[in-house]
Amino acid sequence: MIGRLIDGRYLVRSRIARGGMATVYLATDQRLERRVAIKIMHGHLSDDSTFKNRFVQEARSAARLANPHVVSVFDQGQDSDMAYLVMEYLPGITLRELLSERGTLSAQQVVDIMDAVLTGLAAAHRAGIVHRDVKPENVLLADDGRIKISDFGLARAASANTATGQALLGTIAYLSPELVTRGIADTRSDIYALGIMMYEMLTGEQPYKGEQPMQIAYQHANDSVPRPSARNPEVPDELDDLVLWATERDPEQRPSNAGELLERLHEIEGRLGFSVSTSTQSTMFLPPLPLPGGSELTNVLASPTTASTDASDDEATRLTVRTARRRRKGFALFLVVLLLAGLAGGTGWYFGSGPGSQVQVPDLAGAEPEAATERLTELGFEVAGVQEYSFDVTEGLVTRTDPEPGTFIDKNGTVTLYVSQGRQPVSIGMLQGKTIAEVREFAEANRLTVNEPTEQYSGDVPKDVVLSVTDANGADFVKEAGSVLQGAALDVVVSVGGVPDVVGQGQSTARNDLESVGLDVADDNQQEFSDDFEKGQVIRVIVPEGPLRPGDTVTLVVSKGPDVVEVPDVVGLTIADAKAALEERGFIVELETVVPENLWAEDVFSIVSQDAEARTFIKRGSTVTIAANL
Repeated sequence: MIGRLIDGRYLVRSRIARGGMATVYLATDQRLERRVAIKIMHGHLSDDSTFKNRFVQEARSAARLANPHVVSVFDQGQDSDMAYLVMEYLPGITLRELLSERGTLSAQQVVDIMDAVLTGLAAAHRAGIVHRDVKPENVLLADDGRIKISDFGLARAASANTATGQALLGTIAYLSPELVTRGIADTRSDIYALGIMMYEMLTGEQPYKGEQPMQIAYQHANDSVPRPSARNPEVPDELDDLVLWATERDPEQRPSNAGELLERLHEIEGRLGFSVSTSTQSTMFLPPLPLPGGSELTNVLASPTTASTDASDDEATRLTVRTARRRRKGFALFLVVLLLAGLAGGTGWYFGSGPGSQVQVPDLAGAEPEAATERLTELGFEVAGVQEYSFDVTEGLVTRTDPEPGTFIDKNGTVTLYVSQGRQPVSIGMLQGKTIAEVREFAEANRLTVNEPTEQYSGDVPKDVVLSVTDANGADFVKEAGSVLQGAALDVVVSVGGVPDVVGQGQSTARNDLESVGLDVADDNQQEFSDDFEKGQVIRVIVPEGPLRPGDTVTLVVSKGPDVVEVPDVVGLTIADAKAALEERGFIVELETVVPENLWAEDVFSIVSQDAEARTFIKRGSTVTIAANL
């Protein structure tokens, strides 16, 4: 943008300031050969009709006023897609910059500034304009002593006193209670902002503070602004009362407009004995352009007053007195120049190379303490050492300095080096009975890491309760207390509850129950005879060795029912053949007839009876008694 010729007329020289809606540049009006301030709306807002309307509103609002304490607007236009506003250029600073530099202002300075600001704002209120963004950033203090109010970008007609659904406009620290609660602004809202600004000038800080904007807004809506003298005992009672009057929460209790507050300020000036030097030029109201053939524009100006002179004064006597006065004034000025020169020289020595010189604290984070101490000593600082735990800086290295790097402090001042002790130990009590959520919460609060938990079945520990919490060294904090360093990773085994008892269930039901808790069931089950379980019922479940976890495969052992076999018909067989037939089927054979064993195979001895009926089924392993003839 520097060097660009806008609208064929304004040559941009340098940037002055940048805000949320526009950037202000110093430019040269080549047509009138004068320096101007040109305000250019940011490009990304050019398509936003709301912002563009506010931009144009500022030009129209300021153009309706011609007051020595309101920044004049010369021109407004559009160059390609760039909206701009041309204003008078005032070299100097803002009230915000003055407060940042000095902190508090004296009562006389506050009265001087408020007299000028109220004069300009009273002109706006008389013209039916509400500023709606009164704050120190919008009060300009020119190098030549002029004080002007600027930035009418949020201004509206005083009759436009309606709430909107949009976000609150203006800086939150200066918003009136009615703007916060109802979104309504009138001239009394400007008075409230002036009261907050006056409080800040008298005390060096705003009355309400908070980490979030809504906290500050809540205080505006619900609290009363305290007396400035409670913060700064040097504030006169008259200014205390003026601030409290301007910042009443009820708009009806405040001054109705800036003119009413200005009248009270003038009364206070007299009581405090202050002499306020402000322009006496009255406001010029510029009416709309007349229709063709209409009347000329009319300027309402105050009539100048002239002091009368005594005609009888002797001109020669007055000349003599005037000459002597000039001589005394010249001598006094000479002494002042000498005094200022000496003061400037002494001040330059004191702050340049003397004990009052200031040195910038270097950035020493991560340095070796010995090297950091040597560097600070070379710069003329005293060095103090403090150890502290640090999550990020290696043990034995510098973590930070106090004051912070970049701060200017006096030579011989003390800089504290903070040296890392490494990461801070974290004590862990016994975690037995803790849920995984509680362990994670504890870890997060103490800058520990919890690895992805391992799930495991447990019939003794409820679901989601930890079974073990171990560190890299294997210490289990479920069983005993201990400690780890911040940043350590913890391995957690968490219970998913017990495995369902499927013994005695049918094979299909048992499979569904086990799969519902995350276990896989082998397709090929095992079968066994059982006297206790009917055929098809689960006798037991075979699990893999070690802890059982979701996804493991288990095998069902299913009952084949009782182990029974058919009893053969052995009547008529030899003893040897009968015994062999029965034993082949798993029976125990007892011979009732006493026959020598060497004769069992002889046909003369055949089986004549058996106690278990042939072709019936009895349990394998049962005893069958047979009898042979003699």
